[in-house]
Amino acid sequence: MTKLKELSRKGFTLIELMIVVAIIGILAAIAIPKFAELIRKSSEGASKGNLGALRSAMSIYYGDMEGTYPANMTALTIGGKYLTVVPPAKAPNYHSDDSGEHLLSTGLADLGGWSYNDIQTNANVGNVLVSCTHTDTKGTVWTGY
Repeated sequence: MTKLKELSRKGFTLIELMIVVAIIGILAAIAIPKFAELIRKSSEGASKGNLGALRSAMSIYYGDMEGTYPANMTALTIGGKYLTVVPPAKAPNYHSDDSGEHLLSTGLADLGGWSYNDIQTNANVGNVLVSCTHTDTKGTVWTGY
C-alpha cells in the first residue's frame, strides 16, 4: 500500500505551478522592454554605419572627380563604382527605413531618409545627414551626426 501512495504523489501541486507561471510572467515583463531597446539600438547603429558608408563613398567620388561633388546621391550608384545602392536611413520610432534623398536646396525637413547638401556655393556641400529632427537613444539629434 505504501508503494501505491508513493506512485500517486508524483507531480506538482497547483500552487507550485502558479508560482512558476508568475515568475515567468515577471521575467517576461522585464525582458521584453529590454529586447525592444536592443532592437532600436541596433537600428540606430545600422543607420550610423550607413551614414559612414555614404560619406566615405562621397569622399572617394570627390577625389576621383577632382574636387566636385555629385548633383545627388544616386550618382554614387551609377556603374556600382562607389555604391551598388543607397543604403536606408533608420530612425526607429520616428520614420520607416528609407533610402530616399532630400536635397538641401529644397529645404531641410523631417522626412526620414537622407538629406544631401547639393548647394555648390555652400561651405558644407556634399554633406549627408539623416533627415530626422528627433533624437536617438542617447539624446543626440539625428541631424547632428
